Amino acid sequence: MAGVLAVMAAGALVAGCANRYAPAPSAVDFPASTQPKLQAAAHWGAIAGTIEQRLTEDLRKAPQRPYYISEPPPEASQFQRALTEHITSALVKSGYVVSRVPAGSLKVDIDVQALTFSEKRMQKMPGAVPTAIAVGVWMLAATADPILSTAGGVAAHEGYNYYYGQFGTGPVPKTELIVTVSVSDQYRYYARNSSAYYVADSDRTLYGLPEENDKAFKTYTIRGDK
Repeated sequence: MAGVLAVMAAGALVAGCANRYAPAPSAVDFPASTQPKLQAAAHWGAIAGTIEQRLTEDLRKAPQRPYYISEPPPEASQFQRALTEHITSALVKSGYVVSRVPAGSLKVDIDVQALTFSEKRMQKMPGAVPTAIAVGVWMLAATADPILSTAGGVAAHEGYNYYYGQFGTGPVPKTELIVTVSVSDQYRYYARNSSAYYVADSDRTLYGLPEENDKAFKTYTIRGDK
């Protein structure tokens, strides 16, 4: 008992000595979340369908006018050009009128911002599921029936693979995209949403970023004596 009291007293002393002031806020992590990783052209079509669904939900109260999707700028990446085509197809397939001219239409703008973060960012995997699986295996292993025990172990293994199969392997990509789609006229915005995605670092050029090993060179003109 005396030992417990001594520990409690020491803890109280440390807490009392803690500095209540700091020159800057302490850094804390955000709650655990997930973010899709684009690794194939089929993924581009998938996110275009999601964007189209969000837009149509937001536009239920908008004026009933055709949509005009802005042409990508000349410097647009392959991804931005493909996304524009995918969203056009998704709207047409859903029965919306997509105009080829801007007059009298709601304008749909698609902006893609490619970002490069630092390398070797930490990735924390959720820890609740392995605990639950371990408990399930322990409970099944306690049964006297070896068949049920084996079946339970296989089910737990399959459940583990099913859950963790959604997480990407390897380090966290340092390349990310912010895709913003807005619908407006000359007076106001009627819908606007942004989404963030990871991108495989080996596919950077598809999103308008240079390859990792690209170097910037400067050309000098050498002139001889006259």
